[in-house]
Parts: sequence; structure tokens; C-alpha cells
Amino acid sequence: MQSKRVIASFAIRRYVTTLSHKCQQKSQQPTLPLDFCSVSNYDVYSLNRTLRDLVKYGSLTSALHLFEEMPKRDVVTWNIMISGYSHYGFPRKSVYLYNKMVSQGIKENSSTLSFILSICANAGLYKEGVEILSRVVVLGFSMSLYIASALVNMYIQMGLTDVAFKVFYDLPKRNLPVWNLVLRGICEAGQSSEFLKLYSDMKLENVEPNGLTFCYLINGCCKERLLDKGREIHSHVIKTGWLESNIFLANALVDFYSACGILVDTNKAFECIPPQDVISWNSVVSIYAAKDLLHEAVQVLEEMRSWDKHPSAMSFVALLNLSSRKKELLFGKQVHNFVMKLGFDYGNVLIQSALIDMYGKNDDIENSVSVFQSSPELSLECCNSMMTSLLHLGVPQDVFELFSWMVCENITFDEVSLSSTIKALSFYSSPSLDSCDLLHCCAIKSGFDFDIMVLCSLIDAYSRSGQIRYSQKIFEAFPSPNIIGFTSIINAYARKGMGSECLGLFEEIIQKGLKPDEVTFLCILLGCNHSGLVEEGKKIFDSMRLHGVFPDRRHYSCMVDLLGRAGLVIEAEELLNHASSTGDSVMWSSLLRSCRIHQNEHVGRRAAKKLMDLEPEDPSVWLQASIFYSEIGEFETAIYIREVAVARKMSRDIGYSLIRVHECR
Repeated sequence: MQSKRVIASFAIRRYVTTLSHKCQQKSQQPTLPLDFCSVSNYDVYSLNRTLRDLVKYGSLTSALHLFEEMPKRDVVTWNIMISGYSHYGFPRKSVYLYNKMVSQGIKENSSTLSFILSICANAGLYKEGVEILSRVVVLGFSMSLYIASALVNMYIQMGLTDVAFKVFYDLPKRNLPVWNLVLRGICEAGQSSEFLKLYSDMKLENVEPNGLTFCYLINGCCKERLLDKGREIHSHVIKTGWLESNIFLANALVDFYSACGILVDTNKAFECIPPQDVISWNSVVSIYAAKDLLHEAVQVLEEMRSWDKHPSAMSFVALLNLSSRKKELLFGKQVHNFVMKLGFDYGNVLIQSALIDMYGKNDDIENSVSVFQSSPELSLECCNSMMTSLLHLGVPQDVFELFSWMVCENITFDEVSLSSTIKALSFYSSPSLDSCDLLHCCAIKSGFDFDIMVLCSLIDAYSRSGQIRYSQKIFEAFPSPNIIGFTSIINAYARKGMGSECLGLFEEIIQKGLKPDEVTFLCILLGCNHSGLVEEGKKIFDSMRLHGVFPDRRHYSCMVDLLGRAGLVIEAEELLNHASSTGDSVMWSSLLRSCRIHQNEHVGRRAAKKLMDLEPEDPSVWLQASIFYSEIGEFETAIYIREVAVARKMSRDIGYSLIRVHECR
């Protein structure tokens, strides 16, 4: 026994010296017992204090040495090490120590079981947690408030909400910390109906919420985008006076309104916080960027820097996405320079993928590829951004090569990679059936054969290859098609001139209570156009506003072409004059073509004049006008138009045709 104490005395002196050195480096002085010179003072209590301080200051290795050489350990000793390893990211080591403790006959207390159940829940070690649960029942701790709280948390993490609520509501007493623990778990799980019910029950039991309670509730509303309920909770926060005293709650409100896209309320919540205490600068930058308010976003960023606050990666991603949408290449390059100064460009996957996308969407393929190649590790996100950039630039062959390279390099692809590769087939007027089959097999083998993005891309690819029956089979296999799926198959039918089928699917959309969007209506109108269904097309066009969709230039262009093909050129001209974008040369060109076919001179003259006024430098426009005047017998006007075109040295690009022969199957 004496020899063990001597060993302990040397060990303690060594660990105290190590700890003191570490604390001096951190400019902190630990609170440690200084009377370890006497061996008799080395009791378990003093050793536990030393052990706790070693763990507190991060000396896990030293703590483990002390733990192993301690002549005697009690349950507190084990608890310190179990919680310590979990705190520094070693949950499995904590579970190992717990099992070792039980095997040595040390009886757990409520703190031990509370620690280990929380560790299992947060680390996803559910199997181990269920095994420990049996110990809880055997030892009679099942009704302990803290252990029951840990159990509730574990059940929530496992997705067993009903079981969690049963344990929670069976507790004889529920204090505010337990309510907060359950609220946190439910809010993080994103179950809006459950956390709102909990809040109602909490008020019924007259448990007064604190700032932490409201933080969880606001964060829950933020995740679920529950604007009305969040505003209601905001009013409760103001009434209870927590907003002025809890800075985290004030910032949570900024994040909430930012996530809901309410710019006015975001600004109001933001202005209530002293600038030096604002945690949510990045949320404000992000919402301005999302609303395409470039000047305001930059202004907030400058103010943020003046208070010595550093932008986060998400702020830069939002600004780069804004550059992509607004086609602001110069601004995107400025953001890139700022990113490099702060050192975010190297190794940050989100920023690298956003940079690749920004340069690609701004048609700067050289810089897009340069960022892609300079990435220290080519991640899935970077590959996906490169694919979408290549698609935007119309380079489908490179998309196929990149996907093949990913497969060869064992970079796991996802539904975005696969969908982008399938979409690349759509750049060919008639993709090969073999290519469609190959990618379809790849989708099945990788488990993405039920992903809506992948399936819609396959529907489009098969229809373009001429295999509309394959598109039908894919759509029919949808477990529950949404509006995107319906739109894809309608587009496939429209491409093949199957207008009646398009209308039938539109009726099915209405019956299912789905809301058609502008793309859905455009595809249906195209189907009517290619099938010559004039009256049906008119009804669909007139019904758009009833469904909350307002026609844009694409819908007007389709209707002008539909009416013109049917010989209703006067009606088509009236519709064109009422269109929101009367200056669209494509619509007037379509109308002029219809006038030539149906020999309507009066409307044709107006269309030809309008067309030449809109596109004075386009040789195809002048050629079309010249042919029209030639066909109606005004040869002098036709010759004059040609001479003007020659004088302006207009020339047409020479086109080519391609025929691809498919093998019959």
C-alpha cells in the first residue's frame, strides 16, 4: 500500500507541474491543491479535484495517466473521465470507460447514467444507449428527473417521439430545465407540431419560460419557416421582457426573419441590437444577397468589418450566388479577392463550389476551371458545380467526361451529379438510346431510381431519343408524382405532338390539388401548338391567371404561333399588341411567317415593318421581309430590302443538318 502511495506522489507532482505549465501558456492560473508534498493528503477527493482540472484544461493524456495510477477510484473519478472524453470528441472511449467501470463493480449514480445516455444520444450510439437503458431499470433510476431527461433526449434523437413524450409526461415532476431539454430536441428534429404542443402544455402547467426556452422556439420556427407562429412568439418575448436582456434571443430573431425572407422585419430586429453585440451580421448579408440587393449587402459587409466582425463562409456563398444571378462578374471577382485575403478560398468546399458556379454562370470558363483544378481535394460539391457550369455553357461532352472521371476516381456521386449528366444528353437533338439506358442503369444501381430530379431528367432524355414509352413507364412508376414530375411528362408529350395527353394530365393535376406553375402551362401550350388544338390552347391560356400564374413572353410567343398556324393572324396580332413585351422580334417573326403561309398582306406588312425596326442588324430578319414582299408581288420593295442588307454587309451563318439513324428494337 505504501509503495502505491509513493508512486501516486510522484505522479501527482509530475501532473501538477504539467498542468501548471499548460495554464501558464494560456495565461491562466489553475485552482489546485498545493499541499501534495505530504503523502497522507493524497485522498480520493484531492485526486478527483486534480483530475477534474486536468480534464478542464485539455490534458487528457495526463488525466488518463493519473486516472490509471490512482490507488483508489470512486464513482466521481469515473464520471470525470467519462464526461471528459465525451467533451473532447471521444464518445466511444466514454462508453468503453463506462463498461469498464461496471465490470469492476463500481455502482453508477444518477450523474453517471445521465452522462452516458446523453453521450450515446448525441453521438448516435443508439445500440449502446438501449443496452445502458436496461441498467437504468435494474438500478431503479427510471424515475430520476435527470436520467429521464437524458432518456427523452435519446428517444428524440432516435426518432421515437411518441416514446419520448410518454417518458416525459410520466414524470412526477417537470421543471424548466427538463422542458427546455425536450424543446431543444424536438426543435432540432424539425417537428413543428410537436414543439408548439409542448409550448402550449408548458403554459398550461404554469411553467414560466426563460430566454433559452424562447431561443429554442424561435430556432424551431426558423427551421420550419413558421412565420406567423414565430411572430406570435416574438410578441410573447417582448411582453415578458426577455428581448432587452438576452442578446442571443435578439440575434435568433434576426436569423428567423432572415430565413423567412422578410427583409423589413429582419432590419427591425437587427437595428435593436448594439453593433458590437450582433452575432447575426452574416444573416443580414445573406438576406440582402438573396433579395438581389447588391448595394445594401456590400454596405452591411463594410459596416460589419468596421466593427471587426469577420464574414462567415455562408456570407461569401450568398454574395457569390448573387453575382451568379445578376451576371456581375466584376463583383464576383472582388468577392473572390476578399475571400483570398481572409484565407477562405483554400480548403473551404462551400466557397470553392460557389466560385466555380459564379465564374461558370458568368461565362468565364477559364477561371471556373482554374478554381476547380486548384482545389486541394476535389469534392463532390466542386464536381457538381463544375458540371452545372459546363451545362450552362453548353459543353455536354465535358460533363460526361467529368462524370466518368468521378467514377474512376471513386468520388461518390449524388443525385445532382447524375441528374446533370442525364441533362447533358438533352443538348443533343436526338440522344442515343444506349446512353439513356446506361445512365438509367447507373441510377438504379446507385439507388437514385426514385429521386425526382433523376427521374425527370430521364423522362426528358428518353423522349428526346424518341422512346416516349420509356418516359411513360418512368412516370407511371412514380410513387407520388409532384408538379415537377407532371411537368416533365407533359413536356415529353408536347415534344411528340400529343396535345390531348397533355390536356388529360392537366386535368389530373387539378384533381390531385397540385398547383401548376408557369413551366407547366408553357408545356401544355406547346402541346396544343404542336397538335393544332386552338380552342383548347385558348382556354388554357385564359385560365392561367385563375391559378395565380401570369403569362410571360414565352406564353405569348407560343399563343401567337398557335393562332398564326391556324390562320387567325388578326387575332394573333391583337394578342401580340397586348403582350407585356411587344418588342420581341421572335413573336413578330412568327406572325410574319404565318402571314406568308395564309397570304395576309395587311397584317404581314405591319409585321415586316415592326420586325425590321426591332432588328435592323439581323440579316435573317431582312431576308424574311424580302421574301414576304416578293411573295405578295412587290418585287421592287423586295429588291430594295436586299440591296440595303448587302450595303450593310449583312451575312448569314451557314447551317448544317444532321441525320442520326436508330437501330429498331
